[in-house]
Amino acid sequence: MTSRERVFRALEFRRPDRAPRDYWALPWVSQFAAAEFAALTAQLPSDMTGVDVLAAGERQRGQQGRKGTYVDAWGCAWEAAEDGVVGEVKHPPLADWSALRTYQPPWEIVRKADWDAVNRAQEANLAGQKRFFCCFTHVRPFERMQFLRGSENLFLDLGYDSAEFHRLREMVHEFFLATLDGYARTDCDALSLMDDWGSQQSLLISPAMWRDVFKPMYKDYCDRIHGAGKKVFFHSDGHIFDIYEDLIEIGVDAVNSQLFCMDIEAVARQFKGRITFWGEIDRQHVLPFGTVQDVRRAVGRVRRALDDGTGGVFAQCEWGVNNPPANVRAVYEAWLEPIDQLP
Repeated sequence: MTSRERVFRALEFRRPDRAPRDYWALPWVSQFAAAEFAALTAQLPSDMTGVDVLAAGERQRGQQGRKGTYVDAWGCAWEAAEDGVVGEVKHPPLADWSALRTYQPPWEIVRKADWDAVNRAQEANLAGQKRFFCCFTHVRPFERMQFLRGSENLFLDLGYDSAEFHRLREMVHEFFLATLDGYARTDCDALSLMDDWGSQQSLLISPAMWRDVFKPMYKDYCDRIHGAGKKVFFHSDGHIFDIYEDLIEIGVDAVNSQLFCMDIEAVARQFKGRITFWGEIDRQHVLPFGTVQDVRRAVGRVRRALDDGTGGVFAQCEWGVNNPPANVRAVYEAWLEPIDQLP
């Protein structure tokens, strides 16, 4: 079974030979643990691949993931206090609504994108390793609006429901639809969306507001992606139990969420077999501070809840700042063990 077949089988609940593997390495890993990452992925290769083909933005400067200031394509200035982290937006360009009158999204990164690079990469992939090809699109309307306005401002905007907020929402939505239209014309297998919606214990806004303001945007994205014959992957941090049902309804095929912020067994009882769980393992406590045995125990909990052999689950975790390589390795090795041998 090729990696590509394995992922499709997992997404469609058609009994893959094992859970597909996917690696998420934060910038810290390439800077400080590159050898360990290369050794792990050489021994246990990923079943996923992809490319980012958007062009550089005219407003971009600096280097993301390095200490100091990085300005992204939208003109949002990020400040990182140390190497290996993305940092935070400290200077949102639309903090004052007056700037919205003349502001334009970075259309050049879509107009100048090398869309055919996706097709060339997929052609090489299918001729070689035959991995599942998913493009990470950076479509993230909630977060992008926070980066443009500032988080505190945006939460107030949601409450006031002003005309300026609606204009901002439509501008961001239009840009992301154009981005997806570009990717949809390519030969990739899937496209990913992202937005961090959860706090430690609940959504950041009420489920009703989420459904009124943001769910229609995500449905548009899912419809565009499915209309092109591709799968939809969605990432969201935090406690998002209240919107799993909505994600299933609008057609998300795979969700990456912080299962350990929630009751994993309750999540499984209600949603197992209805959406694929694209990871993960506890990166707040177990991965950075636990032992290898703690990691194996965490994987065992996820597998006993979700891994019945029919599919619908990925072996995945995020390798973050200062996570011991032995713990990350233990995640992927534990996914290969018989479940009854895990603690």
